Amino acid sequence: MLPIMETLEMEAPMSDWNDDKLDHLDRRVDEGFTRMDQQFEMVDMSFKQVDKQFEQIDQQFEKVDKQFERVDKQLERVGDRFDRLNYTLVTGAIGIILALIVFHS
Repeated sequence: MLPIMETLEMEAPMSDWNDDKLDHLDRRVDEGFTRMDQQFEMVDMSFKQVDKQFEQIDQQFEKVDKQFERVDKQLERVGDRFDRLNYTLVTGAIGIILALIVFHS
């Protein structure tokens, strides 16, 4: 990870501040902020890439959701068929039992 701003140390203690020294300090501060701005731009670009990846993942989840909806509908149809088969078997079994009781008596 890149340092945001390196520590600036004075080469020698300043006993008096003239225009050249202040201009030099001002340039160094500006350079530090310029580097910080560049690093923030890099971070912003990284976040944009992450956002794009999340959008792709969201699209994939939407596809999976649609597939699950289709599977749910198919399972409902299978469940309905089993219900009808169960009803038919129970009704038939009751009919056979009643017929056996009536003919046996």
